Amino acid sequence: MQRREFLKASALTGATFVFSQRPGFAATSDAHVEILLDEPVATVAPAIFGHFIEHLGGVIYDGVWVGEKSKIANTGGIRTQLIERLKAIQAPVIRWPGGCFADSYDWRDGIGPRDKRPKRTDFWADEPHAEKLSNNSPVKFEPNQFGTDEFARLCKLSGAEPYIAANLRSLPAYAFDQWVEYCNSPAGSTAYADIRAQGGTRDPYNVQYWGIGNESWGCGGNFTPEQYASEYRRFQAWVPHYGLDLKFVASGPNQDDVAWTSKFFESTLHDRPIPPPWALSLHYYTDLPEALKFEVADVYPSYAKANRMERIILDHWSAMGVYDPEHRVKLVVDEYGPWYRMGTELDPSHIFGEQITMRDAIMTALTLDIFLRNADKVGMAACAQLINCINSLFLAHEDHFVNTPNYYVFHMYAAHQGGQAVRTEFSAPGVTFAAQADVHGPWDENAAEKAGSLWGLNGSASVKGKIVTVTITNPHLTDARDTEIFLRGQGSVGSVEAAVLAGDEIHAHNTFEQPDAVTAKTVQATASGKSVKVTLPPSSVTKLTVALS
Repeated sequence: MQRREFLKASALTGATFVFSQRPGFAATSDAHVEILLDEPVATVAPAIFGHFIEHLGGVIYDGVWVGEKSKIANTGGIRTQLIERLKAIQAPVIRWPGGCFADSYDWRDGIGPRDKRPKRTDFWADEPHAEKLSNNSPVKFEPNQFGTDEFARLCKLSGAEPYIAANLRSLPAYAFDQWVEYCNSPAGSTAYADIRAQGGTRDPYNVQYWGIGNESWGCGGNFTPEQYASEYRRFQAWVPHYGLDLKFVASGPNQDDVAWTSKFFESTLHDRPIPPPWALSLHYYTDLPEALKFEVADVYPSYAKANRMERIILDHWSAMGVYDPEHRVKLVVDEYGPWYRMGTELDPSHIFGEQITMRDAIMTALTLDIFLRNADKVGMAACAQLINCINSLFLAHEDHFVNTPNYYVFHMYAAHQGGQAVRTEFSAPGVTFAAQADVHGPWDENAAEKAGSLWGLNGSASVKGKIVTVTITNPHLTDARDTEIFLRGQGSVGSVEAAVLAGDEIHAHNTFEQPDAVTAKTVQATASGKSVKVTLPPSSVTKLTVALS
């Protein structure tokens, strides 16, 4: 995660926008959705609903890890409420230890007795907000109380697969081999297997997902794609597999840097080709100024910026196809979400902590729908980050814990896991607004205006046996949509259930004092033949569960 200079102009962003809110409230009936049951896209990889934790701010310490001696309810030092919520959303995979932290982390510091583990300078120690903290803060000096064993325990307790990002910038390839050995070598087979057993885990962790570096174009080494390709060659060569199908994720581009993608694949699949990686990582953040104190004029531009994710995926997929025409390599979007300047964090130590509103929930939902519509391309994703940082599902401080609106999005969308994504067609009046050319960076007041637009409804659908799951986002700030959903293909509607996530208004968010200001609620939907009718509230995310007769 590279944000040393936050809120610089995004290279991807060609425009920022200003919208004048339409007054009043209207319910319109000119919205239609077609679910094309006979036009499959691909099986939905559960891993596209993954998560990310980094040794940054309040993510690990005060978020995930409270310690075994804490009065806060914990399971082996891990916050119990977090474990329970992860199980509730069927969290499929968790990425760790970074982020930029990964390429400064020596995994050997985080094993063995915790009282003997060394303190190290954290990657984020020089971040301006961290500099103001006490030298006792784990944000500045990493205590290594949460290491490989603790991470593996979190994954086991929550039912998630571990995804580990290796240090390519500052450790040799041999250290990576040893990390794989520590995690995966059979009990009693090696010195590292014995150390693992001494720490309380005899059996191997069987970690399959390994990221070879992180953001190697930036904080992970400032490499050119050709230089990174050379390093990737060394790191992936002859890694011990221990009978597992190891899935290597190559460090990919920042946003829309298609040149990085092309040059990496030319260097690895064309010039003296090596086995392709399982996937190429991609990071895209929706950089925005204010988490809470935003104008309604800022909302549609935010959605338009988040919606660029689909174009980015398609462009990189096309570039990959030049060197991998069979598309053996998938895309892994392992960092994404809206990222604001600080000001709403729960504690000064929560670097990049943000309050999460309905606006963020809608951006998260529309992003997950993009992944679902492109289930043939996206093999995994990780929302940044799980707790107390950026686009969190949870906020926690000391003994307080609350679900953000994003939690309910993931809870609703879990039904898609393992289903067959099918093609959808959405028809609804679009949203129009004024736009400003992005000359000097986001939200430049001196830029000239031009027109901007956004779709009126969007979403995705999947089929699992006799159940069709449909998720729909209504971005409109004031208009509800009376919407009819048609099933095209085999089967009619036997029954339907509907749930909606919406707040009183777009700034709605949950706090420790008001934890249920935004929650998912059951709503009425009617079925007739091959269609379903439902009203989609303004600024809402809706899930329909359709049982076929």
